[in-house]
Amino acid sequence: MERHFLITWLFFSSLQVFVEPAAPENAIEIYSLHVDCKVTSRYAHTVITSRVVNRANESKEALFEVELPKSAFITNFSMTIDGVTYPGIIKEKKSAQDQYDTAVSRGQSAGLVKSTGRKLEQFRVSVNVAAAAKVNFELTYEELLKRKLGKYELLIKVKPKQLVKHFQIDTHIFEPQGISALETESTFITNELNNALTKVQNETKAHISFKPTIDQQRKTPGLDDTLLDGDFLIRYDVKRSETAGDIQIVNGYFVHYFAPSQMPAFPKNVVFVIDKSGSMGGKKIQQTKEALNKILEDLNPEDHFTLVLFSGTVTVWTSSLLQATEENVERAKRHVETISAGGSTDINGALQAAINSLDKDTTAEVLPDQSISMIILLTDGQPTTGETNIDRIQRNIRGANNGKYFIYCLGFGFDVSYTFLEKMALENGGVARRIYEDSDAALQLQGFYHEVAMPILKEIEMKYPDNAVLEITQNNFKLLFDGSEIVVAGKLGNDVDDLPVEIKAKALSSELTLKEEANIREKEQVFQHQKYIFGNFIERLWAYLTIQQLLEKSASADGEQRENLEAKVLNISLKFGFVTPLTSMVVTKPDAQEVANKPTEADNENVNTVAVRTSGMQMLSRIVGGSTPLDNSRSYERMIISSSIGTAAGRKLYDNSRSDPIASQDYADYSYRLVGSHPGNVQSLPDTANEYPSFILQLTHEKNPICLNINGQLQTAITLLTDPDKGIQVTGKLGENRKFVEFNVIYQTPNVQINVSMGEILLNDQGNVSSFPWTKSESFTTRGLSFLIEKERSLSLSGPDGITIQVYYMKNPLNFLGLHLNNSQLFSNNIAGFFGQFYSNKRLQKQGNRKKTLTVRGQSYIFRRQNKKDYRIGLGAIVNFSCWSLDITP
Repeated sequence: MERHFLITWLFFSSLQVFVEPAAPENAIEIYSLHVDCKVTSRYAHTVITSRVVNRANESKEALFEVELPKSAFITNFSMTIDGVTYPGIIKEKKSAQDQYDTAVSRGQSAGLVKSTGRKLEQFRVSVNVAAAAKVNFELTYEELLKRKLGKYELLIKVKPKQLVKHFQIDTHIFEPQGISALETESTFITNELNNALTKVQNETKAHISFKPTIDQQRKTPGLDDTLLDGDFLIRYDVKRSETAGDIQIVNGYFVHYFAPSQMPAFPKNVVFVIDKSGSMGGKKIQQTKEALNKILEDLNPEDHFTLVLFSGTVTVWTSSLLQATEENVERAKRHVETISAGGSTDINGALQAAINSLDKDTTAEVLPDQSISMIILLTDGQPTTGETNIDRIQRNIRGANNGKYFIYCLGFGFDVSYTFLEKMALENGGVARRIYEDSDAALQLQGFYHEVAMPILKEIEMKYPDNAVLEITQNNFKLLFDGSEIVVAGKLGNDVDDLPVEIKAKALSSELTLKEEANIREKEQVFQHQKYIFGNFIERLWAYLTIQQLLEKSASADGEQRENLEAKVLNISLKFGFVTPLTSMVVTKPDAQEVANKPTEADNENVNTVAVRTSGMQMLSRIVGGSTPLDNSRSYERMIISSSIGTAAGRKLYDNSRSDPIASQDYADYSYRLVGSHPGNVQSLPDTANEYPSFILQLTHEKNPICLNINGQLQTAITLLTDPDKGIQVTGKLGENRKFVEFNVIYQTPNVQINVSMGEILLNDQGNVSSFPWTKSESFTTRGLSFLIEKERSLSLSGPDGITIQVYYMKNPLNFLGLHLNNSQLFSNNIAGFFGQFYSNKRLQKQGNRKKTLTVRGQSYIFRRQNKKDYRIGLGAIVNFSCWSLDITP
């Protein structure tokens, strides 16, 4: 039976490649892996070729997987199996979708593979390989490298997960301007592997080759483990003169690079607008404070600044912007340390206050004449108070700002509406950026600030004669920052011998005018007979840059204007063969077709999902519109399935999901969020948080557990358990969903305190504080107390008395912490606290099949038998179970 797959990409910055085998040892073997990257004048053209062979005596599935940069466009993919080549064909996305829907309507299996991450996105294709057969995979993609903080960077992710007989990375760089700096760095190269790295460089060319033998790759003598596991980086920059930049010409297209050096920076007037609502609590606010302290230290003495802090209320720190003197910076840092999170989110009021503050100081003429004013907004959520309609907020801010100040919007995590922030930033001369909830979030914030910290030119106009240049990309720019670069490309007119250019801009102390004239014939000679050149690279660079800029414009456009912009993107994408957000690549296989799509950053949010976490390899499958394999008669707006499609377990899970997604509990952690009507055999997400109990208690005399839900004050410490004889105390705080988001566990012996939040785990051992993220597993013992952290799953605390306290990390669907205690019979008779009181030696008294009562310290409680969700199962399914349930209020 023919199978159809929709494959979706999500691209991230920097050049990264990752290829891993999908089969066990002595089955699918990668015997050749070659990464060939040619960089010509910043434009990178990368071809990854992998040759695999099936060493088994039966057919096996081979997986080709590559991690790609966000800004890249795939241009080609093909597989060669038994001498037959199966190519990828780029089509308009709707046409590919229709083809996919037709396959689904015929009852054929289908999936949309999507893998998201902070910096990387994965291209995956699997194919069945007969015994002793070979397959060649080849993937090509292109991108224009962006200069950031003075360097271009290629990052190649090396992780084959097996020894590869013929492994090679070749990077050729050709920069006609001349290479001023070149460095390589690796996280995995040892002294043995260092001999496999060669670097040859002259004035304009560089060749970096990494070609380790099998013995050099081997981590342990005699074993098949590999050292190739990490990042391989190449950073470089080019020489620049004091002219109007560098113009390069090939086959009737030109590109103009402009990045002046050694220019003084404008003073900045910066208003930092910081969200301190309740959702910013814990690690987020700590990281924000850490980043702010570093950023404040990096302000130049001639800069001016203030802080606007907001939750449900908006507070402007100072009545006027302060000059960034050492005294004022220290004063601001002291104020930053007092920030605490709590309350709702008034984004509109906060930005209005920031604009008003700049307006007042500008009118009063207290800010430097030659200065740049900007607003940097950091938020992690949606507007929940004040003006909450995002369209009206955008209109309000656009009207109040009126192009006066640059607004940069940083979205912390994935609960924000990136589309909302991006449009608001673009409409006000800035950009949006997502800050990921990782341990280095503070460094991400600092890194963004450094990118905009040194504005050296404003109101830049790149002027070319109308009769000489056609179809030009953006040539007017509001700001240029030190360490970045302006790139303009276009098509030359007919019968043009020379290309004059004039640059006008405002510098700190003068009006800047630069002129240059390029002789077209001389410029074209530079690229003749160069083995580094691939095709008409400047024409492709022009198309690439045009698509990127049109997509950016469409993000802040509406209605007919947006449709026209997207139509232009589609036409150029199809003409030049780019997989962009408006095109798809149909990959034909002997038994299937797969369609590669490229979504935008905003596609990560507001997605109605079906998430299936499996024990096999994980993929995210996405269906946009049309019928689904769950029920051909139903229609959904969007669905995601994370499954091991391509493996036996994944096919079993997927096939079960077509008839009864809940049947295969062996494989999956289900959580559904479907749009519109859905088949009766698909469970929806719980309508109320009560389906997930706050606590699951196992009493000594009860076969069925007790489920307790607490209705208490938000963010108020509640004493949950205290046993003075055992020296244990547990308190907790409720979050907005009436579930616990923080626990504090205190041991008297040893003297240890553990604070557990959704963001991190803090261990205070006699004043020595250590932080542990949920993003990795840990196991250790300190003075008789054992810690076991299972990555994004649970924390187990086992003391010398044999009692184990377990905190479960429930990221989805409600984002809360669950609590369970093992060996609870070991508690003393003096145990107390809000749920500790139920650990008594008394039985629940039965009152019918669905009701029981329990009297504790004179208080009678009525428990009802209900079905709840059991979060204690581990990495298996979240399943229903029966318990005696009670809702109580402190």
